[in-house]
Amino acid sequence: MTQRRITDDLHALLDVLPPHIRQAVVKANDSDNLLEIVMDLGRVPLARFVQGEVVLDQNEITREDIDHVVNKIGEFDADNRAGLERTLHRISAIRNRHGHIVGLTCRVGRAVYGTIDIIQDLLESGKSILLLGRPGIGKTTMLRESARILAEKHRVIIVDTSNEIGGDGDVPHPAVGRARRMQVAQPSLQHEVMIEAVENHNPEVIIIDEIGRELEALAARTIAERGVQLVATAHGRTLENLLLNPTLSDLIGGIESVTLSDEEARRRGTQKTVLERRSPPTFDVLIEIQERDRMHVHKDVAAAVDSLVRGYPLPPEIRYRDENGEIHIETPPVQAAPRPLPQTSRRAYANGSDTQPFNRKSGRSTPPAGQMVNEEMLLPSEMNAQPSAPLQTIRIYPYGVARNRLAQAAKRLGVPALVVQNLDEADVLMTLRTYYRSRQQPVVEAEERRMPIYVLRANTINQMEQSLGELYNLSMDSNSAEWEIIAAQTQVAIQNVLNGQRFVDLPPAPASIRRMQHEMARAQQLVSHSYGKEPHRRVRIFRD
Repeated sequence: MTQRRITDDLHALLDVLPPHIRQAVVKANDSDNLLEIVMDLGRVPLARFVQGEVVLDQNEITREDIDHVVNKIGEFDADNRAGLERTLHRISAIRNRHGHIVGLTCRVGRAVYGTIDIIQDLLESGKSILLLGRPGIGKTTMLRESARILAEKHRVIIVDTSNEIGGDGDVPHPAVGRARRMQVAQPSLQHEVMIEAVENHNPEVIIIDEIGRELEALAARTIAERGVQLVATAHGRTLENLLLNPTLSDLIGGIESVTLSDEEARRRGTQKTVLERRSPPTFDVLIEIQERDRMHVHKDVAAAVDSLVRGYPLPPEIRYRDENGEIHIETPPVQAAPRPLPQTSRRAYANGSDTQPFNRKSGRSTPPAGQMVNEEMLLPSEMNAQPSAPLQTIRIYPYGVARNRLAQAAKRLGVPALVVQNLDEADVLMTLRTYYRSRQQPVVEAEERRMPIYVLRANTINQMEQSLGELYNLSMDSNSAEWEIIAAQTQVAIQNVLNGQRFVDLPPAPASIRRMQHEMARAQQLVSHSYGKEPHRRVRIFRD
C-alpha cells in the first residue's frame, strides 16, 4: 500500500519564521522531506532533511530573529516546547543559564496515513506494543496513525505529554480520528495522567509517547495489569540496550542476578550466578524501527529476553515496504526459541544434598538479604528420563498446599499420587517456600525423618504439576510442544555456529534428545560430540 501524505500545514510553521529564512526554505523546494529548521544565536540557520542538511542563509542568526519567532508562538511549557494551534508542529527552545532563549528547533509535524498497515495485524491483536527507534525516524507518526485506526473500533485515550500526537491547542488534530486526548501539564507528571486515564475514562487502549522515567514504567505496568492495551514509544533503539537500561528494563521484564544450587549449576554447565528475567514483560511485542519503511519485530518479548540472557538470541521477524509500496514479511527460520521456561519447585532433602537450597541443617549459606534465590528452571529435556518401571503410588502430605488443586494436578498428569491427611502416612512433604523458610513444625519433622520435601513458589496447579512431573520423572512425547522447543533451540545453536561462532554447548539431555541433536547438526554439515556423564551429558556443535 502506497503512503498517502495529508496536511502538514507547513505554511503555518513558515509564517512564524523570519522572512529571509522562510524564503530560503521555500527556495530549497524539498518540503516533503523537511524534518526541522534549526536557529541558534550567532550561527547560520540550517534546514534538516531526511537525507541531510542545508545552510539556509550565510548570515548568522540574531537576537531579533529568535525574538521574531518567540513573539509569534507565545509561551513555552515547562519542557521548553511550544506548538502552533491546530497543527502538529513543535518548536523547542534552548536557554542559557539566565533562562534566555538562545536557540530554536522548529520541527515539522505531519499526519501520514498508510504508515501503520505494515504492523496493523499486531495492533489489532490486542497485544501491548512498544516502539523503539532513533529520534526523527517516525515513531510519533506511527503512534498517531495507530490511535486513529484503533479508535475506529475501541475506546482510545492518548496521553499527550508534549502535544506531539494530537497537536497544540484544546482541540486534537483530525489525524487522531475519534481517539480522545489528555494533555499533561508538566512532563514529570506524565505517570499520574496515565493512571488517571485508566481510572476516570475507562479506555480499552492507551497511547503514550516517550516513556522515559521509572515512574512512567511503573504506571505502564499497572495499566497493563488492568487489561488495557498499551501502544507506546520508549527511549532506546534495540531490545538489547533497553534491557540494559536500569530505568526502563522493567518494560520488557528486566533482568536480575540469581544464585543457582551446585547441582543446577552443574546441570546447566554455567557459573553459580547467572542472569534471569525478573518478571513478566509489560509489553508483549517490541518493534525496532530500523528505517521509515523497515522494522524488526520481536513478537514474543518474554521469549526474546529469556533467549538473550541465555546466550541464544532469537532472530526477529523483518518487515519492510519496497519501492512499489508492497509489504514484505520475512519470518525467521526459527520462530520459537527457548520460550519462557516454566518455573517449577525446588526439591529439598533432609540429608543436606545439593538440591536443598534452604535447609539450615545442610550448612549451606543463605542468600544475601533482599536477593531472591532462583527457582529451578527446568528445560523440557531435563525432565525426559523414561521411567524404567510402572509408576508407583506416592503418598503426599500437602502442608499449606491446596489439596483439591494438588489432586486435580495429579489427575491431569495421570500419576498415582495419593493425598494423605498427616505426615505419618506420607512418603513426601509438599509445601510452600514461605512455610519452608519459617521452619514450620511439619518441615522440621520431615527433615528429621529424612523425607523428600518439595518446595513450591506459589499455590498454583501449574507449580504442582511441574513438581509432580519431577517427582515421577515423567517422559516427553516426541510429538509434543516441548520436543519442538528443544528442536528450535538446537536450530538456533546450529545457526550461531554457521554464522561464525566457534562452538555451542546445548543443555544436558537424555540419549533420545541427543540423538536428534546429532542428526540436526549432521544435516547442516556440522560436527557434534557428546560430553559429560549422565545425567549431565550434553551435545557440543562445532565446525569440522
